[in-house]
This record gives sequence, C-alpha cells and structure tokens, in this order.
Amino acid sequence: MTVSRRKAIQTAFAGVLGAMWAPYVNLSRFRLFPGSEQEYSARAIRLIEESLVVDMLAPLTLNFPAGREWLANPDVYPDEEARRWQESGITAIHPALGIGGPNANEDVTAFLHGLNGLMASRDEFVRIDSADDFGRAKSSGRVGIVLGVQNSEHFRTVDDVDLFHSFGQRLSQLTYNARNLIGNGSTERTDGGLSDFGVQIVARMNAVGMAVDVSHCGDQTTLDAFDASTKPVLITHSNCRSLVPGHPRCKTDEAIRRMARTGGVMGITGVRMFVKSDEPTSLDDMLNHYDHVANLVGVEHVGIGSDIDLYGYDDMPAEENERLRAGYKGSYGFRDKIDIDAVAHPKRMYDLTEGFIRRKYSDDMIRAVLGANFIRALTATWEKDGEE
Repeated sequence: MTVSRRKAIQTAFAGVLGAMWAPYVNLSRFRLFPGSEQEYSARAIRLIEESLVVDMLAPLTLNFPAGREWLANPDVYPDEEARRWQESGITAIHPALGIGGPNANEDVTAFLHGLNGLMASRDEFVRIDSADDFGRAKSSGRVGIVLGVQNSEHFRTVDDVDLFHSFGQRLSQLTYNARNLIGNGSTERTDGGLSDFGVQIVARMNAVGMAVDVSHCGDQTTLDAFDASTKPVLITHSNCRSLVPGHPRCKTDEAIRRMARTGGVMGITGVRMFVKSDEPTSLDDMLNHYDHVANLVGVEHVGIGSDIDLYGYDDMPAEENERLRAGYKGSYGFRDKIDIDAVAHPKRMYDLTEGFIRRKYSDDMIRAVLGANFIRALTATWEKDGEE
C-alpha cells in the first residue's frame, strides 16, 4: 500500500509530537518503590508529605518471635525495617498488642519498657507523649510511637492507671475479645457491659489523660464506655457492621453515632473479613467503610487503623499465621487471605490517599482522615482534668 507524501509528513509530525509530549503525560505520576511499576499522583504524594499521618493500630511486626527479640535487644532491630517505616509516609503509629492473662501486669510492663528501650536506642523513632509531639516527629523525619495496649487486664487496681501512664502509656483498650474485670470482649458468649471496676478505670483514665479504646469490646461494654467517659472515646481499629452484618468485630451504627457524640474517631481496618463477608474483597470495599462513617456522623470522626505491620498478616511466617488463627473463635470468619493486597505493603498510605481522591474527598477531608482527626481527639483526651 502506497502512502502519500502529505500522509507521511502527518504521520512523522504526529510521532514527533508524541515523543515531545510523552515525558509530560506521566509527569504528574511518580514511582516510589524501587523495582515497582506502581505510580502515585502528584496530589497524593503532596498530601502525604504535608499531612500528619497517623495509623492508630500498626504493630512494629506481626512476626511475634522476632518482635520479642527486638524489644529484648534493640541492637538487633534491622536497619532496613526502620528505614521502611521512615519511608512509609506514616508520621506516627500505635503498635499495641493484645496482652492479657494472669501475668498481664508484668507482661505489659515488659512490653512498654521494651518499646521505650527501642526508642532510646534507635534515632528513627520517638515517643509521642503529647499532641505537639506529632509535629515534632514529622519535622525530624522520625516515626512517632503512641504507647498503648489492646487490653486493660494489667490494671489490677485503679492506681495502676497512674503507674502505666508514668511508663508512657497514652491509650488502653478496655478489653480484648474475652471478658475481663472491666467488661466484655466482642466474642464473649454473653453481652455484659462495663463493670463497676470498669467505670472506675475509665474515670481514672480520663483524669490522668489516657485515651479509652473500645475496638475489641462487646456491644454493651462499648456503649457503656461512651456513657462513662467524659473525654472522647476511640475505636482505633474496626469496621461497620451495617456493611458486614453479624461480625462481632464490627461496630453498629448506634455505636458509631455514640462514639461521634463523645468527640471520638473510628479507625478503619483492612482486615479482609471485617471489610466484606464474601469474595471478592477489594480496596473499594474498604473505602466503603470510610464513606459509611463519614456519611453517618461526619468525616471528622473517621481515621486509619490498619491493624497490620508494614506487610500484613499474609506475610507472617506460616507457623505464626496458623497459631494466630487458632487463637480466635470461629465467629472471626477467617478466609484463605486476611489482607487486602492493595493496602498490605509499606506504601499503603499512598494507595489509601489515591482511593480518597477517587471518592472525591477534598484535600482538607483527606488530611483529616489521614491523621488530623485522631490528633484532635487525642489532644482533648490527653489534657488532664483542670487543664485548658
């Protein structure tokens, strides 16, 4: 087939234009992973860079034997792990674990002292004791750590709240999944509420400036905590039961409304069975939970509580993954995978931000969800009674 001279010139000119413009077509998108083809928009990168990004449930590692070794001997903590946290875009994490049992007091003491030792030994981390520390962590390029525990069995007496606050603890989940002296967990056989001792614990937490978390609490204990507390109550890591009917680890709309009335914030997890009751389960399904809370009570009451380390549950050593699954009741509904792949990696905050952009969240809304909401609630919570 012959080609006219005019057609040849037009084709060549189009090729030149294409070559000229090709560098600019993708100018607003960038690759952040060495060796990865994943690209992020300039807007998402800017929002992460300018925001205080807070993940209100992010353990240092889900490889628990390694984690115990790191806390016992901070010198063996891998430089690569510290670097990945610094490059994650996350300003601060709440690396709480669910520690309970007859030795809870001693075990939590060792856990908090281990984290304090790690922070003292590693320049990459800094403890968050007050709201101003979030900004200082960001400006210094370090990752802030909010000390907390996913259980309160270590409070043997009301005075223990003061003791553990002196260790740096700034947040405590009232119960894990089972019943303790404070109240009921989410998978307990009966749905009892907050005990008299639990009411006293909440009052002392309010007084010293320690945040109350009800993520794993049973429904009635959750509601009772909202009544008992004079400060914002947090749901650091959970999902919406109206989107996953019947799941005990998800919160009812009533609980979400009551949480918002205290001034609290709810962090959304990427745990697959909390996000959707069947497959396929995707990032969009996770984003539906953010939308649901925002539509129900306002975007100022939703934040991030990933409930994973940098890599997720599916990257745990096989024996640890099996042991983890065996430790929960069937109502948890484990499936083959636990994570949502799109947000089970060190750069997940960028993927979440891209998701908020697709959902038409404004920059102010995105900054609020990324961290400003939790910081606002923690600021109000950490003020001791009588402070302004």
